[in-house]
Amino acid sequence: QVQLVESGGGLVQAGGSLRLSCAASGTTSGIARMGWYRQAPGKERELVASMSTARVKTYSDSVKGRFTISRDNARSTVSLQMSSLNPEDTAVYYCHVRRSYVEGTGIRNEDYWGQGTQVTVSS
Repeated sequence: QVQLVESGGGLVQAGGSLRLSCAASGTTSGIARMGWYRQAPGKERELVASMSTARVKTYSDSVKGRFTISRDNARSTVSLQMSSLNPEDTAVYYCHVRRSYVEGTGIRNEDYWGQGTQVTVSS
């Protein structure tokens, strides 16, 4: 099992910046990907940014150039620096971890989620 504790978030004016952080604990061996998803009211949860252990980064088109994901593999932490925020970025942001390991002749993936942190951008 992996436990995730998020910090950061809050209320910010349009054009402002916020930083989200997430720390993983428990069985952190085998963590493959760490990242952030968000869910706005009435919408599905969507990927914001993700980073592999090999430090390959993936961003949604809507945040490219504005958000930066970083990860500390040794500490099992992931952060999201958000800049040039706009009201469309308002959502609950969830830390996500995928843990992968060999089981039998295959690979097993386990997904873990944080409790979510609210980000509200006022216009």
